[in-house]
Amino acid sequence: MTAAESLLGVRIGVVTFPGTLDDVDAARAVRLAGAEAVSLWHADADLHDVDAVVLPGGFSYGDYLRCGAIARFAPVMAPLVKAAEGGFPVLGICNGFQVLCETHLLPGALTRNDSLHFVCRDQRLRVENPDTMWTSDFRAGDEIVIPLKNGEGNYVASEETLATLEAEGRVVFRYLGGNPNGSRHDIAGICNERGNVVGLMPHPEHAVESLTGPSTDGLALFTSVLRSLVQSA
Repeated sequence: MTAAESLLGVRIGVVTFPGTLDDVDAARAVRLAGAEAVSLWHADADLHDVDAVVLPGGFSYGDYLRCGAIARFAPVMAPLVKAAEGGFPVLGICNGFQVLCETHLLPGALTRNDSLHFVCRDQRLRVENPDTMWTSDFRAGDEIVIPLKNGEGNYVASEETLATLEAEGRVVFRYLGGNPNGSRHDIAGICNERGNVVGLMPHPEHAVESLTGPSTDGLALFTSVLRSLVQSA
């Protein structure tokens, strides 16, 4: 079986919570990468045999209490957390990153932007770690442009946690051209120890087609996980 034939069977789930905005965009990115996009509903505690999951951006449950704080208790999250702890690939984008931090699949938290304003712009990033399941199609040091849109994108963590992330190479993306939200160490995205769980604030699903995005740089996150899944099969 060729690699192209193997990709035909890859199914990537995209979770929809009440208040999710970018599930359709994420599903389109999955299809453009060559996989089947499978819609997963927040109230269904079943991953439906998908091979990976994307937690998309938006305002899950209206961001009440704290961004991602309610979504972490959604029925779909119980099997997702268990699977992720076993090596299952999960990508959290913006609000999805916040949810991953709330579930403690990733350390730290996302707080109000230091400017106290919502930020929406095309953002330059540097790829720091191309060795995760979601970044293998990049090279270390690659500079990419991906849209950013958030009001609570300020990544914070203890000094000990920040030191660990840096020492272990778990900072995946870093802001370039100015820090848009006050994130410590200019962190735009991180991963867990195994590299199967990645969270980032910018929106790669909005940078997959030249007609609608500032670049097609975001598509590499979705092709990367396909390559990782095929190679591990």
